[in-house]
Amino acid sequence: MQHEQLKRWQHSHSFGQDLKRPGESRTLLVIALTFVMMLVEIAAGIAFGSMALLADGLHMGSHTVALGINAFAYVYARRHAHSSRYSFGTGKVNTLGGYTGAVLLAVFAAIMAFESILRLIDPVSIAFDQAIGVAVVGLLVNGVSVFILGVNHDHGHEHGHSHEHHGHGHHHHHDHNLKSAYLHVLADALTSLLAIFTLLIGKYFGAVWMDPVMGIVGAILVARWSLGLLKSTSGILLDEQADEALLETVRSSIEKDASCTVVDLHIWTVAPGIHSAIISVVTTTPRNASFYKERLPDSLSLKHISIEVFYLENI
Repeated sequence: MQHEQLKRWQHSHSFGQDLKRPGESRTLLVIALTFVMMLVEIAAGIAFGSMALLADGLHMGSHTVALGINAFAYVYARRHAHSSRYSFGTGKVNTLGGYTGAVLLAVFAAIMAFESILRLIDPVSIAFDQAIGVAVVGLLVNGVSVFILGVNHDHGHEHGHSHEHHGHGHHHHHDHNLKSAYLHVLADALTSLLAIFTLLIGKYFGAVWMDPVMGIVGAILVARWSLGLLKSTSGILLDEQADEALLETVRSSIEKDASCTVVDLHIWTVAPGIHSAIISVVTTTPRNASFYKERLPDSLSLKHISIEVFYLENI
């Protein structure tokens, strides 16, 4: 058979991952802002003898590393999108970047909680005026970073579970990598805000113990974000079955008449907003796989569909 004739059955597995995603440029910009602020806080912490500022600077440094992982995931997925090494493209690199960022978030939350407990046991003296000034600058930088990563980002639609309405033609193409970066800078903004609040309380009311208590509160919130992101990304990495709404839509689209029944159905995510499917159909009317494939709505964003047909007379 001629090669040209075979091309109609061949297709790319990049699923759009070769295109530069909007989150990539935004993440790089936020990395630069976070890195500069990290240097400022560490220098100020050493100059003013403030452990609070030094710790926050090191905290931002750890997030700079985590954001670097997110940026690497974008570049790697784009450059290897057409590699034959990956059966379904590099769509899950994005999710892997988000998962790694979520793990680091959990580690940072544990460190925050541990340091806060140590400060409750052994309080440290704080240069309040200088620390408050630098913390305010840090909050402004973090606020700008949150805004940059939050533009057109659907973080409000994802709290550890999916809100994809597959049967209705609209899908949320979640960028887990961008969400991970977003949560990292949001965690930085939260710690800066808590630092300012506790520093003001400590300065005017002498309640130095508030600093470590708020640190524990912040650690709990960061841990909750981390667990939500871990749940949503791990399901994709482990090829978790798609939600019941999508499964039912596919099943009902195939079973339009009584002559056929879907006996086995596997649908999983291969890239943000894109699914692959393996469908087994038992029928009493001889029809080929293409007939059933055409019954599936284009709005379902199903790619690389494999359909096997069993004739009841042969069973």
